[in-house]
Amino acid sequence: MHDVVDQVGAWYAEGDRFALATVVATWRSAPRQPGAAMAVAPSGDPAGSVSGGCVEGAVYELAHQVMAGGEPVLQRYGVSDDDAFAVGLTCGGIIDVFVEPVDATAYAELPDVLASIHEQEPVAVATVIDGPGPVGRHLAVWPDRVSGRLGSERLDAAVTDDVRGMLDHGRTGVLRLGPHGERRLDDLSVFVQSFARPPRMLVFGAIDFAAAVARVGKFLGYRVTVCDARAVFATPGRFPEADEVVVEWPHRYLASTEVDSRTVIAVLTHDPKFDVPLLQAALKTDAAYIGAMGSRRTHEDRLARLRDEGVPEEDLVRIASPIGLDIGARTPEETAVSIAAEIVSQRWGGTGARLAGTEGPIHGEPRA
Repeated sequence: MHDVVDQVGAWYAEGDRFALATVVATWRSAPRQPGAAMAVAPSGDPAGSVSGGCVEGAVYELAHQVMAGGEPVLQRYGVSDDDAFAVGLTCGGIIDVFVEPVDATAYAELPDVLASIHEQEPVAVATVIDGPGPVGRHLAVWPDRVSGRLGSERLDAAVTDDVRGMLDHGRTGVLRLGPHGERRLDDLSVFVQSFARPPRMLVFGAIDFAAAVARVGKFLGYRVTVCDARAVFATPGRFPEADEVVVEWPHRYLASTEVDSRTVIAVLTHDPKFDVPLLQAALKTDAAYIGAMGSRRTHEDRLARLRDEGVPEEDLVRIASPIGLDIGARTPEETAVSIAAEIVSQRWGGTGARLAGTEGPIHGEPRA
């Protein structure tokens, strides 16, 4: 829903009913991931996308029906449907789209949810999308509070526990439980959309390559920090796309800042006095990605120094160096694309090969 937050907030404030269509599940080569949304105003104006164009027309028509009828609908689109080609989902994927009417009565929790999204306060929304009971009800869950109800107290308590775990990891997906939160049953489908804080990208080394990496990091949705011990180079003016620029010894800063399993670290200093203590600190974190710039010869020297410091071999294999995928990059901008491609590939389990030369599903599942 990130793409339509501003428009949804404006329409809600006007007091009219509109429709919100959300991708809640996907299979195979689906064009967009769960959480992608399209909103349709009473005037007919659309905002956002659920499929990158494939089934927009069909969802748009369904949205008008939902606005008129007032009841939410869970609709599947895919190649197994008789009209799959008619609606345009020819990619071989399948998507489930939940279309619901939105107004102050149907979605009273929405203003608080939108405010948290704007303020980057973690929040998740659980919505009953199928099964017995009140389809379309919402439960907004924050780390320290909840708003709304899905059904019984037992159901709300079970969903709240699961949702907070998903929110901690920034996960969006479907929970299946019994009507009163029974773990052994799957009568009820509850879609959970997490609006966690953006994942962090920590870029060490205030060089021209870092400026390009910061730009592509912002494009990918990261909160970007650039850090260097040299104040003359680490300035906001040189890194306007970064969310923050820190003047500090890299390993000291890393030891003092928050790093979680969604954080990516790019070490671009390629200077042993910075690299070795920084990588020692990085390897003690749960960072999703640790990449280090430098030639193969530079990296062999770096590994030798880290071994001398007692870093075990099983930790050293976490360092991606030379950093990035082999795309023939030369310029800072091309190198930033190479690094971004490696980060995305590692997250989703991609091979880095040309898709034209591969077989099987195009879109993979994230690695654990």
